[in-house]
Amino acid sequence: MHHLDPKTRNAADLALDCYKHCHGMAMTHCLKVGGAHAEPDHLRLMAACAEICRTTAHLLLMDSVHGRHMARECAEVCEACATDCARVGDMESCVAACRACAKACAALAA
Repeated sequence: MHHLDPKTRNAADLALDCYKHCHGMAMTHCLKVGGAHAEPDHLRLMAACAEICRTTAHLLLMDSVHGRHMARECAEVCEACATDCARVGDMESCVAACRACAKACAALAA
């Protein structure tokens, strides 16, 4: 079995964690709380973040040559999502997951 280098494995793990946070928070917390949490632009950004994290993780785990390219975009979307979740408030775990993924993906893409 092919083993990924630790930097790639870490980025994939953090991307999957971010996917779980963004998808889960958007579909439960944000919809339940309503208000700014349920603004269409905020929910779209969270959905985009979840999707790019899931896709990036899959590409990294299969050791695709496209994984590192996708990691660059993933870092950008995660940072935007972290900023917006911080703006909305009461989403600290999502902010932390997004920032951790953004940092790991940016380092991998460099």
